[in-house]
Parts: sequence; C-alpha cells; structure tokens
Amino acid sequence: MIDKATLRTQMRSARREHADSIPETVRALLFKRPPAPLLAMIPEGAVIGLYHAAQHEAPAHGYARFFSEENFTIALPRFDGPDSTMQFAAYTDPFGDTDLEKGGYGLMQPAADATALIPDVLFVPLLAFDERGSRLGQGGGHYDRWLADHPGTMAIGMGWDCQLVDTVPTENHDMPLAAIVTPTRMYGPF
Repeated sequence: MIDKATLRTQMRSARREHADSIPETVRALLFKRPPAPLLAMIPEGAVIGLYHAAQHEAPAHGYARFFSEENFTIALPRFDGPDSTMQFAAYTDPFGDTDLEKGGYGLMQPAADATALIPDVLFVPLLAFDERGSRLGQGGGHYDRWLADHPGTMAIGMGWDCQLVDTVPTENHDMPLAAIVTPTRMYGPF
C-alpha cells in the first residue's frame, strides 16, 4: 500500500492538472447546487460549514450561495494564527466576500469579529478519497481534530472525480466521511 506522503504528492499533481484543464466557463457551472440525495441528508435549519477553496480544490462557493439562498446559516473555518486550532465563524456574504479577510494560512476566512458557530454539516476539501468514505487531506489534521471534537457533525467531502483512488491509507485519528460529492457523482451515504 502506498504511504500518505507519496499519495499526497501524486494527488496534488493530479488535482492541479485536472483543475487547470477545466475551462473557467465550465468551472463556474460546477458545484452550483448539491445533488438531491445529499440535500435529503441535511437537517432543516442546520448550520452549514464550508470552506473557501484554495487553488485547485473543488469550489465550495456555489454551495455557499445555494445554502444562503435557502436561509441556512453558513460558517467557514477560521484560524487565529498559524498554530491555532481551527474554529468556525459566520459567513454572511457568499455573493461578495465582504466579510472575509486573509487568514494565517493565506486563505480567506471570516473576520475576527464574526460570530463563532459550530456546523451541524461540514463540507471538507480533500486530496484523495475512496469508495469507503476515507479521505486524505493536506496533512495538517485540522479537519480530523475538529471532527473528533465534534462527533455530532456530519462530514461530507468535496472533490474532483480524478481524486478517487482504490484505497486511502488511514490511521486511527482519520475521521470518515458520511458522503462525498464530485461534479458527476455522489458516493455514500456511508
């Protein structure tokens, strides 16, 4: 079995090549609305945790807009500093991002005065996934630690179809996903 570090290197390259191959006009049409089976899993009134996608990650902006229009409360990850734990705070402007600022990892995040929230459903980025609901992340463990501390939160992966692998190597601290969504398919619920 391939180790996590090697798989991360391979998948960063595959994800980058795939995302770069998608024309901007097509990319704007992807991940606009969650598929109906996924929506059926989300409780009414749930706080929805999303992420502000880094380059080459599956975009979550369309889902933020969709859930905002459906009157769900949206939250994004927030880091007070490079060594701080991940927290979530309100994201109130998915159409303009006026309530975001650059965070410790160079990613856009809610401003320091944004209301702290705990998502009921959390959409997470990934580098690789398998058909059992295992996820390989960037390696920092932020999502796994947060999910371990919030066992009632349902985690849903978002990725490109090219990120599917036969088996993701897992360890005891790796948190499984309830489902995974790509532009062409939903895997799960697991």
